[in-house]
Amino acid sequence: MRRVLTEFDARRLLAGAPVVLVTTRWHGVANVMPVAWNMPLSHDPPLVGIAVHPSRHTYDMLRLSGEFALNVPSNRLMNHVQYLGTVSGRDVQKIELAKLPTFKAQRVEAPLLEGCLAYIECSVEEVLRLGDHQLFVGKVLAAQAERQAFEESWLLEDADYKPLHYLGGELYAILGERRQAQLRTSEEGSVELEKTTEERERREEEEARRREQQEQ
Repeated sequence: MRRVLTEFDARRLLAGAPVVLVTTRWHGVANVMPVAWNMPLSHDPPLVGIAVHPSRHTYDMLRLSGEFALNVPSNRLMNHVQYLGTVSGRDVQKIELAKLPTFKAQRVEAPLLEGCLAYIECSVEEVLRLGDHQLFVGKVLAAQAERQAFEESWLLEDADYKPLHYLGGELYAILGERRQAQLRTSEEGSVELEKTTEERERREEEEARRREQQEQ
């Protein structure tokens, strides 16, 4: 039986993407805020987007500095991510209070956070008002990732090197394993869908019986 949801619950149905820690720096002061609403926008030029509410301190930091960095945390930083989303950079120095060591970025002034799996440095190219949030469109200036975590795609071999996904509230998750799709085409050229486990087992049994009959 399906559960009826409100239109405001739709955002949770789309939740589960990697959460990012957005770092900024303006006039020597650095800030960090977790953002769950982030996405790739363009391949060429390479553009990414983050949705930020105007009430957030990060909104002002993005507007003033014109640049930012996305830090992709692992499961080991889950409690840090939750904490960083509950306090404001207007009131406290969040990076210092969270005791997160940083290192210098390649192309932007925003610091990068040690212990993350990947980093994307961006300049703000455009700001679009979309409902109660504003979409900051960032042009990718530099990107890097831990070898144990990423090679053309997330490797997902070690739990400590899996990106942290946000489900809403205080709930998080990590991906289980990588799986590769196998598409086959029929003689007519149409795509044949992967068979279910039961269908595969039945086919294997039929093939085994056929081989046995041939041997007899």
